[in-house]
Amino acid sequence: MKKLPRRSCLQKITPYEPGKPVEELERELGLKNVIKMASNENPLGPSPMALEAVQRFLSGINFYPDGNAYLLKKDLAAYLGLQEENIIFGNGADELITLVGAAYLNPGDEIIMAHPSFSCYEFSALLMDAVPRHIPTKNFSFDLEAMAAAVTDRTKVIFICNPNNPTGTIVTHSQLESFLNSLPPEILVVIDEAYNEYVTDPDYPSSLALLDEGRNVLILRTFSKIYGLAGLRIGYGLAPREIIEDLNTVREPFNVNAVAQVAARAALKDKQHLLAGRELNRRAKEYFYREFERLDLNYVPTQSNFIFVDVKVNSRELYQSLLRKGIIVRPGDIFGYPQFLRISFGTEEQNRRFFQALEESLKELSSKKK
Repeated sequence: MKKLPRRSCLQKITPYEPGKPVEELERELGLKNVIKMASNENPLGPSPMALEAVQRFLSGINFYPDGNAYLLKKDLAAYLGLQEENIIFGNGADELITLVGAAYLNPGDEIIMAHPSFSCYEFSALLMDAVPRHIPTKNFSFDLEAMAAAVTDRTKVIFICNPNNPTGTIVTHSQLESFLNSLPPEILVVIDEAYNEYVTDPDYPSSLALLDEGRNVLILRTFSKIYGLAGLRIGYGLAPREIIEDLNTVREPFNVNAVAQVAARAALKDKQHLLAGRELNRRAKEYFYREFERLDLNYVPTQSNFIFVDVKVNSRELYQSLLRKGIIVRPGDIFGYPQFLRISFGTEEQNRRFFQALEESLKELSSKKK
């Protein structure tokens, strides 16, 4: 078969490397009871209210979904105190990031993003033959001064992941205000708040107020994390009406499936499940801090449901060792940190299993070097 001509941008794009699925690892290594601590999912699972709503709805999946997500949009607008015209839904927040590129980036335009940060920002630029500019983090936090200094007349979009993935650090209210005030007003600033529900720092920005100020911002959030609906793929964006209209212009008509819409509506109503997820995360974070300190491993204090830690060995080798023990995590080499792991918090039992496996693996790797 003759090879098809490809767009030149494909040569620059590295396919996304998802976390290894539990079923695949169990099949490959003949393991049972594998635990996945790699993709920042909610170990509590979805809200029981969401599961019940999905079960009641399933007989209606022969119909196309509401392309406007009218009922969910109405519920979310009331929940957030916004107008419905300020909301757009996507097949996960990832799709909305791609729509930003489709709506605003021409070949040669530039985006600015931190390094390390979420790889989909770079993808949205490369797909449109635009240029991603990576600004290294400073002490694992955004270097906003350097990002502002990197702005040129070609800069169209700046991405701020808050909390940042994979570091778990945040940009504070005063830092964000100062940064936005330093920018030309025609630049779109995308504030990705996929993990905002986990944040406990009182200096975290109240980003919704930026919409009232008339800023050119797009705030991204998701039902994939604390709401436990990652498998249904539903995220949302909040922005001024004009930006929402631009994104809707390039959006596919039925991008969010009907089951996801029903589950999200129910999940919004279950405040107890949300609080339980936050409390589980708080306890897990404290436990990880104590255990890493006991093991003399330096970690980045986190405001999210994962943690970035210096394991002092080759992270890919440690990752493989943990896989053989039935623990799936994220090796730091994919973020440019070959001695780091990113671990998603699990249940109390899963967290204990992780540290038992980690200690065993570190000893094994240490003995191999001797």
